[in-house]
Amino acid sequence: MTVSSTGKFGRFGGKFVPEALISCLSKLEAEFILALHDENFQEELATALRDYVGRESPLYFAKRLTDYYKNSEGKGPEIYLKREDLVHTGAHKINNAIAQAMLAKRIGRKRIVAATGAGQHGVATAAACAKLSLECTIFMGSADVGRQGANVLLIKNLGAQVKVVDGSFKDATSEAIRDWVGDLETSYFLSGTAVGPHPCPTIVREFQSVIGKETRKQAEEKWGGKPDVLVACVGSGSNALGMFHEFIRDEDVRLIGVEAAGIGLDSGAHSATLARGDVGVYHGSMSYLLQDEEGQIIGPHSIGVGLEYPGVSPELSFLKDSGRAEFYAVTDDEALDAYRRLCQLEGIFPALEASHALAYLEKLCPGLEDGAKVVVNCSGRGDKDAATVYKHNEGRV
Repeated sequence: MTVSSTGKFGRFGGKFVPEALISCLSKLEAEFILALHDENFQEELATALRDYVGRESPLYFAKRLTDYYKNSEGKGPEIYLKREDLVHTGAHKINNAIAQAMLAKRIGRKRIVAATGAGQHGVATAAACAKLSLECTIFMGSADVGRQGANVLLIKNLGAQVKVVDGSFKDATSEAIRDWVGDLETSYFLSGTAVGPHPCPTIVREFQSVIGKETRKQAEEKWGGKPDVLVACVGSGSNALGMFHEFIRDEDVRLIGVEAAGIGLDSGAHSATLARGDVGVYHGSMSYLLQDEEGQIIGPHSIGVGLEYPGVSPELSFLKDSGRAEFYAVTDDEALDAYRRLCQLEGIFPALEASHALAYLEKLCPGLEDGAKVVVNCSGRGDKDAATVYKHNEGRV
């Protein structure tokens, strides 16, 4: 799967932006390619990922979760968790944030602009900027600020400015892009999602692909082969592509993305873009979108705030249409059940976003062969979601 100079994955992707941004994005692409082939940059990044981020993250055999899914004959798949929840700042977002902050500094930018939903990208970006002495402004939707207060506090403690925008993550993203466009000479828009105009989705995917590269190496060390199935939650696509990209050409490895069905796919309150969306253009690229008959964006919903985005990666859109990856959806309640299950069986509290991937094991495991190796990307930890889980569990526990 190759990407053209316009960043197209089949019919998806591209640069649907004002003329003024074309030159800026082309320069960014050129600098990105140079950095990928610069031994000094790669050495500096490898050191930061090891000593600052805390990589490599463990590939953990979840024995009690594995036992839970065994059938009456004691047979079932083996379940492993890729522990992105254990890296610095508590989620996979730091992999891309530190790399892009280094790229921004390399090209002489002094100020970083970013948007965040669940707050993990905001925390990761603020931390990277603190480390590299860069000014940082994080845009966040008012709806998300109320649900992710702990992360807002962390962002501020890391020295970043938080600008609250009416609405949710999609609105914060629009405002962050506007801010960046107004100051192209000194600002850098640090995208945490694999969406937007080329080369943004490719940059994010490339810097997150360390997840899949490590998974391949660790699988070889642990059982002398590859995973049979990879499972990751899907909001806009950064953690899923980080896991999947290394294995796209390994057609014997199933790639499963799990979207947020919210209250239900027929309720209108969900974030299942690939399941229920139509093709359109949003935030500078073509992908599947949640939109009405007139092409207006429909507000998404999920108990996992980081999954609330009305679009999805153009690369994942291509993987859906090509049939290389499978996509399913689970509800808020199913994600909450999976959160509680992992807490009680393994002593691990996953982010509600990652809980969607874990929830799909209920439907996946009964159909797998005995001993099949399943790797779930535990993309973040759930301390940020403790209040949300408590609120929804009142009367249920």
